[in-house]
Amino acid sequence: MGRGKIEIKRIENATNRQVTFSKRRGGLLKKANELAVLCDARVGVVIFSSTGRMFEYSSPASSLRDLIEQYQNATNSQFEEINHDQQIFVEMTRMRNEMEKLDGAIRRYTGDDLSSLSLADVNDIEQQLEFSVAKVRARKHQLLNQQLDNLRRKVYNELSIAHFASAIDPEHILEDQNSFLCRMISENQHGGDGKMARFDNHAAPVMDWLIHELSGFMDYFRKKKITVDGRLTLMMHA
Repeated sequence: MGRGKIEIKRIENATNRQVTFSKRRGGLLKKANELAVLCDARVGVVIFSSTGRMFEYSSPASSLRDLIEQYQNATNSQFEEINHDQQIFVEMTRMRNEMEKLDGAIRRYTGDDLSSLSLADVNDIEQQLEFSVAKVRARKHQLLNQQLDNLRRKVYNELSIAHFASAIDPEHILEDQNSFLCRMISENQHGGDGKMARFDNHAAPVMDWLIHELSGFMDYFRKKKITVDGRLTLMMHA
């Protein structure tokens, strides 16, 4: 007749508990040694009794300290990977919560999802929206004023060109130069050959200057959309 199974639970009797501990400890250390020898495994066992006494075993060619260091190196790398994954998970959770909060705020500011808000919350949203609208209007007025200033500057420049153009009369320039030439001719006619040389000396520079100035005026007015038709006329376009 075989032995019956022993129920696995704490042995209440201290003497029996100590005897069982000694037997099973020896059997455990024997099995550890067999595992190390048969399988060429590095095995370490540390046992503390209920009274605090320590028992240890390490496989041949290994010390318990070496096995503990190897264990720490192996578990530290695993712990670092686990810790890194946990950090990523925590960060993703935080970002998800933040996105949900922002999405809820956007819905409230657009007038949706207001049923869960109290009167104080609605008043706060209203004040924030009014403040935002005031800032938008201020920026809008600033841009409009800038556009008006640019328009005033453009109109002022065009009017200045028109005033300059109206103040310059090529006919007056021609009349003045003709008068000067006629005066020089008259002086030379009355003064003889000696004065004719003075006319020649004055007439050539004057004609060169006149041609040069009129050419410059015509080019300038042509670029500014000004045409000459008897007198200078500014072509104003709306």
